[in-house]
Amino acid sequence: MKAWLALLTLSLLLIGAPARADDPPRIAALSWEPIEHLLMLGVTPVAVADSNDYRAWVVRPPLPDAVIDVGTRTEPNLELLAQLDLDLIVITPLLEDLRDKLERIAPVVAYGDFTQERDNYQMQRENYRALAERIDRLDRARGTLEEMDARLEELRTRLRAHFGERLPEVTVVRFSTPTAVLVYGPNSMPWHALDLLGLGNAYATPVSRWGNLQLPVTVLSEIDEGVVLHIEPFAVGERLFSSPLWQGMPVVRGGRFTGMRPTWTHGGVFCVQFLAEAITEALLKIPPTAVQAAGGEPALSAQ
Repeated sequence: MKAWLALLTLSLLLIGAPARADDPPRIAALSWEPIEHLLMLGVTPVAVADSNDYRAWVVRPPLPDAVIDVGTRTEPNLELLAQLDLDLIVITPLLEDLRDKLERIAPVVAYGDFTQERDNYQMQRENYRALAERIDRLDRARGTLEEMDARLEELRTRLRAHFGERLPEVTVVRFSTPTAVLVYGPNSMPWHALDLLGLGNAYATPVSRWGNLQLPVTVLSEIDEGVVLHIEPFAVGERLFSSPLWQGMPVVRGGRFTGMRPTWTHGGVFCVQFLAEAITEALLKIPPTAVQAAGGEPALSAQ
């Protein structure tokens, strides 16, 4: 009987014991940028919004299967969130109207979203560091950012070795339909990836909040010398790519058009690295002679 009572007492003490100091915080991330940031900090969120779409569209870093889905990024399931014993809920300004309700569940922190009023890449870099500081992972944040910077330098070196010092101007697009295309321009994450790789932009896209505009496919015919990369997949691509209109485009005739593997374009700071990797991989498929011929002069030696 005494042994049973002792075991019962120990069980009750363990149930009521506070979490150890080194236990990871229990965090819900209700936008995809903080999901990316938490995973890069080595913290798996307890719950996220739109988990299936994250796995389909964002992909990197991979989201573990055990993470709980709590609805959409615009309408999270508050009842489910309240059952998860959370330490923190991370949102963007999109959910500020729910802050009062969310704060009844756990402390809430919001980090800035895409805007043309600030440099989006630098903002996401600051968001990452701020979240890391909040959950005591600042050393990890510094290390991962340094690794990203080194990776970008490695990619720049590979491009210079391939093309010479005269790198091509590049525009990144995503086809919506055979007649419409999203063109990524100033302050978009693809634009920042190009800039960090030392690549200019081949098409002067007007400024917009998200850094991209949907335009007629025919605008790509205005690119006489640059390279166009399209983010795959494009399910009905054959309808466009086999057309006489497309075949007559300067970038197509000059061999300066190719696809790049699926990569998310509106993520946290590390989506710039993932985009830079995909851009570099795609550009290395284009012969240097195609870029030299378009420019009307030979590229300088990389030596």
